Amino acid sequence: MPITSTSKFAYIECDTNLCVGCQLCEYMCSFTKTGEYNSYRSRIRTVRVDEVLITAIACRTCENAPCVIVCPRDALTQDPLTGLIDVSPTKCDGCAWCIEACDFGAISINPATTLAEICDQCKDEPDGPQCVKWCPKEALKLTTADQRAQRTRKKLIAESLDIPTKATDPK
Repeated sequence: MPITSTSKFAYIECDTNLCVGCQLCEYMCSFTKTGEYNSYRSRIRTVRVDEVLITAIACRTCENAPCVIVCPRDALTQDPLTGLIDVSPTKCDGCAWCIEACDFGAISINPATTLAEICDQCKDEPDGPQCVKWCPKEALKLTTADQRAQRTRKKLIAESLDIPTKATDPK
């Protein structure tokens, strides 16, 4: 079951039933952002809880984002249309308060620049988030809370009518 978002904005969702923990999302993210395949430089994280749960975590574009609110230097701003968080390199001092405030663990500090790094859904890439594009199991998707709720309703209806779920799950 995916971790839910508290946002009206689009976010990257991971279907834990499909994710195999291959970390390709991390490698594609780091390559897109830094030009190197280095999972430590990724803005999405693959998380394993025991051997039971594997999921990928990225910024959930929370409404009234706690990371933005808590930043003492006003280095983080949130786009009112997309919900994406921007980090100002001239204001961020790497204090890591944003990391403490993030309920999802979706922020990291770049060790080379000491700046906060947050997923921006590859906003500069014409084909969107590269982690979603390259996921071999199609476990990742860019979605909204409303879209997720609609998929859940369709799945419940399909189960009650004993219809195979795959046919009712829109991509």
